[in-house]
Amino acid sequence: MPTIRDLAAAKAGGRKIVMVTAYDASAARLLAGTEVDCLLVGDSAMMVVHGQRDTLGATVELMAMHTRAVVRGAPGKLIVTDFPFLAARKGIAPALDAAAELLRAGAHAVKIEGVRGHANVIRHLIESGIPVMGHLGLQPQSVHTLGGYTVQGRDPVEAQRLHEDAAELQALGVFALVLECVPQKLARNVTAELQIPTIGIGAGAGCDGQVLVWHDLLGLNPDFKPKFVRPFADGATVLREGINRFVTAVRAGKFPTNKESFS
Repeated sequence: MPTIRDLAAAKAGGRKIVMVTAYDASAARLLAGTEVDCLLVGDSAMMVVHGQRDTLGATVELMAMHTRAVVRGAPGKLIVTDFPFLAARKGIAPALDAAAELLRAGAHAVKIEGVRGHANVIRHLIESGIPVMGHLGLQPQSVHTLGGYTVQGRDPVEAQRLHEDAAELQALGVFALVLECVPQKLARNVTAELQIPTIGIGAGAGCDGQVLVWHDLLGLNPDFKPKFVRPFADGATVLREGINRFVTAVRAGKFPTNKESFS
């Protein structure tokens, strides 16, 4: 099974890292048979699966439930789970409890957005033997502060802050860093400065790897068209056509046949 050390080795060897966000056993089961390096159980489940407008409704219990499902589908994959909204802001003891629940659910590591105001929590988790992946740039849990889902780091002050935060996260001991929705030049420069691998989403090709949501890369939600998403399959059309063939067969009396029935 891949480990966090394999991600470091991938950066050292110049091999791009591929991560996919998944939320359930059926998706994980299919991903288990691919060459994807890592699965992310994202709090984006609140939007993609549960239909919410943001990720803020995720709880530790809900993330543990989704983690258990993904682990059952892909027991041989490296699995990282998002720390949900405010889980890193309540202090060290609650954060340890949250991390313990997620790792007991089967995650191998947790991903935490930001660093300012909870660096001590990240440090303590890592010193306690819990691998942590960082996340900078657009931080969906701070969507209201950021004024929406907008590109971050375009002005020099924001860019400098991202450089500083990335360096601090590396010093704290995170094993990798997600860069979301930042200019590609900024992401490339941050990547070059760090020894740990970066994984981009909307951050250009200069990162050490890329992550996309399962539903987005398969084209399962064709109405969702952010600039940084490319569908690698027309999943929505395939599924609709299959369902309509089922409808046609049932209404024509062609399903089920005697072969598909019990005597």
